[in-house]
Amino acid sequence: MDLIHFRMVMPPSLTAPVVGLLASHDRVLNLVVVRAARVPDGDAVECDVVKGAANGVLEQLRGLGVDRAGAIAVDDVGMMFSRHADRLEAEQPGALVQAPLWASVEAHIRAAGTYPPSFYLFLAVAGIIGSVGIMTNSQILIVAAMVVGPEYNAITSIALGLDRRNRRRVRDGTRALTTGFLLAIVVTLGFAALARAFGLQSTAFALGLRPVSHLIDTPDFFSVAVAVLAGVVGIVSLAEARGSALLGVFISVTTIPAASDVAVSLAFADWGQARGSLLQLLLNVVVLVVVGVLTLRLQRRLWHRAARRAAAGRSAGGGGPS
Repeated sequence: MDLIHFRMVMPPSLTAPVVGLLASHDRVLNLVVVRAARVPDGDAVECDVVKGAANGVLEQLRGLGVDRAGAIAVDDVGMMFSRHADRLEAEQPGALVQAPLWASVEAHIRAAGTYPPSFYLFLAVAGIIGSVGIMTNSQILIVAAMVVGPEYNAITSIALGLDRRNRRRVRDGTRALTTGFLLAIVVTLGFAALARAFGLQSTAFALGLRPVSHLIDTPDFFSVAVAVLAGVVGIVSLAEARGSALLGVFISVTTIPAASDVAVSLAFADWGQARGSLLQLLLNVVVLVVVGVLTLRLQRRLWHRAARRAAAGRSAGGGGPS
């Protein structure tokens, strides 16, 4: 079953109210208290919580000030053998069995929204791979460039920043995307210019047969539709830890290929194609950010509504707190 493990350290003055809260909760099990923990001084409290109830428990713990006076660590329970846990899972409302722990989701997005040198390196490498795919009309290499590119982390970080009105996160993500794509375009432009100088492009590309690049530099209704759907799937997969679906987002939206095509088009003096690719790049980034914000808010609201309904149903049936 899906369980969340809470590990807390707190001043002794908070131990009694925290233990009272957890001990009375019908979705908490395996409550352990260790007195006189060290670094920092205080007591350690651990417990497992049914995933659907974890959001409410975490909110109540933070309401007591545990995170301010001490610390709360959160982990997924990979496996547990317990008849009591199996019984709790059977009693859990179906709508909440897979309820995301929103604090964990946002922490994951924040952690991914950092921009070390490797972020820019991957963007530059992805841009070069994409340019090879364009100049050789290889769709496989275009897909490879999409997978290598790390830009979706920055896009989701900007979306979270807009949702939480965190200007610094929006500013940092926008700066990283702008700098990263400019770097990728410049590096790829140099690579494409070198390929043109030595005549390394494919014969078909040199003759103007460019089916791959024509798909990239012509933004239309279908480009917007794919970006919207990919944005929805991306946020949902992050919230529900569906890695395979998130990978599908990486290979469905032409951000990196569009940046590669801008560079290749500039290298081959195809100004119209460069403009179309630049528009495609900007369109996809903006759509992904906007859809990301809207999907975050809608998904969180729907899960909260499901939690309230489940809590109301348990209260009507004489159950414990949610």
